[in-house]
Order: sequence, then structure tokens, then C-alpha cells
Amino acid sequence: MALHLLLVLSSYMFLTQVVEGNLDDFDCVDIYKQPAFQHPLLKHHKIQEIFNLDEILDRKNEYETNYQSCPKGTVSILKQINGTKSVHLDTVEYPGQHFATVETVLDGSIYRGAQANISLHSLNLQENQYSKSQIWLENGPRNELNSIQVGWAVHPRLYGDTRTRFTMYWTADGYKNSGCYNIQCPGFVIVTQIPWIGKAFSRTSIYGSNESVSFTPQVFQDGISGNWGLKILNEVIGYWPKELFTHLNKGASLIRFGGNTFMSPDGISPPMGNGYFPVIDFQKSSYFLHVKVKNSNYQLVDIEDGKTRRYSDSYQCYRLTYWGYFKSNGVSFSFGGPGGDCGT
Repeated sequence: MALHLLLVLSSYMFLTQVVEGNLDDFDCVDIYKQPAFQHPLLKHHKIQEIFNLDEILDRKNEYETNYQSCPKGTVSILKQINGTKSVHLDTVEYPGQHFATVETVLDGSIYRGAQANISLHSLNLQENQYSKSQIWLENGPRNELNSIQVGWAVHPRLYGDTRTRFTMYWTADGYKNSGCYNIQCPGFVIVTQIPWIGKAFSRTSIYGSNESVSFTPQVFQDGISGNWGLKILNEVIGYWPKELFTHLNKGASLIRFGGNTFMSPDGISPPMGNGYFPVIDFQKSSYFLHVKVKNSNYQLVDIEDGKTRRYSDSYQCYRLTYWGYFKSNGVSFSFGGPGGDCGT
């Protein structure tokens, strides 16, 4: 009965893909003068313009009228807000993280990408907290970890506000010296004129409403160049050159989907997802739908139940319910919670 109800609910839930771009918070920079080319390994890098994808890319698609974009030959760079910091808190010096995730098991499989439809939500956070819903692609031992992370975050310390923003992160050495959020260090090469990286989403889902707002990022390894591309909607917005990595250039050994939070100095962890525990009604839960990976043959396929593990490290604060595969939603799960005193 419960699973039948899930299918009925999903049949009338109206999914809205958020696509509006706004240039107010961005500078338009010459594509060849963007921060990426300050990286010592990318001094003579040639920008990749064509990507080897199964999907057909059409830059002039139905969403184009909603965009504000930079002029041809330039890319959009988020303006740095005074007083914000790019510190990443996934290190032993910063305990207090919590996770509710679905991830692949380490069985020797190699993945060439990942994609999911991620619901968007507004949250109230304190200055030193963050809350993320994202996809991780990783390879390598912990002290040499290569990681690419893409999704949305509410991160006051990074952005200076509590808006829900498109956010990404990368590291090539286990968060020690390399990598950063967005493009706050050289590395990621932007190829789109549309402001995406660090943008605030104009709309988010409203609890109990029959309109659920979401977006669908895909990270993929190009089969010819070996670079890691980032596609949103029907456009590749940029990529991480393979030269940045020592392990991911061989593919990803682990893919992870879900939520991650970091607590404030007083020991209180923020909400995750939409701030509520998951229930069977998607209008009242944060979710990932159509959870997919690219296999070793570069084919985009549904993630397999037998190759995943579900993880939630603080049941009193955050939970995850895995729904498995249904034709209407693909492989899906709901997750989230109110946070609170969740331990370290």
C-alpha cells in the first residue's frame, strides 16, 4: 500500500526545473583570462569545446529565454563577497559533519559519471554552519583523495548569506593544499556564458505544495580527453581538466548522493534537505530522483541496489529512506532532518 501511494503521489507532483540566470552578482570575464589558467598545470591548456556524450546537446533550447548571459567570448565569475572564506570543513581539524547518503560499494568498479534530479529547498542557518545536497565522485586513498562535488548548498561562511546556491568543490590531495569551492582557486574551466557557478536559485520547493522545484546536474568523464565535464539541463557549463587529478583521471571508484551538514561552534547542527525527516510524500520530503551513474563503458544507467550502501550517522537528527526503482521516478530516495544536538 505504501509503495502504491508513492507511485500515485509522484504522478501528480509537478517538477519544475529551475533555469533562470541573473548577472547581478557576476562579472563577465574574457574566457581566456578566467582563473583556471593561473594553475601551473594549465598554462598552455587548450579549451575543450566538443564533448563525447550519448545525449545530443542543443545550446539553443527551450530555456534560453529565461537566461541572462555574458557576451560572446566571456564567462561569468561570481563576485567575491568581502569577509567570506573558502575553507572546506571535511578535515580532522573541523569535526562536526554529518551525512545521510546513498553510495556505491568499493568493489573495484570504475564509474565515468553520475547524475540525479535533486530537490531544492530554503533553510535558515547560523553563520558557521552549512547544509548541502550534492553528488560526490571520488578516487584514491584518503590522504591523496581526488573528489569532485556538485549540488546545492546553504553556506553563510562561503557566500555571506543564507540563500540556496549552486555549489561545487574539488580537491586532488585529500583537502590539504589543492582544490576549492566553485572557482575560488584555479582549476575548473568555464565554457558557458550563463551564470551558474555560485548562483542563487530563484525558487525552491514549498513544504506540502504540489509543485516541487529541482535541478539535474550531471558530472561525466569525457571518453576522449579524460576531462571531467559538468552538464546542467542541456549544456556543458565547464570541466575539470584531467591534469588536476592523480586518481580521478582513471575514473571514479566511488559515487555518493545525498546530504551533508556542518555544526556551529555551540554544537548545534543545521537542518538537512528540507529540514524534515523523510516521508512517503515527496511534497513533504527532500529527494533525489532518477539516480544514475555512468558505467565503465560510459553508459548512463540506473544505480544498482546490490552495488550501493545507505548511510546516516545521526538517526535522531537526519534520516534516509531508499525507495529503489519505479518507472516514474527511476531510482529514488528521500532524506533530511531538523538537525540539533547531533554529536560530533
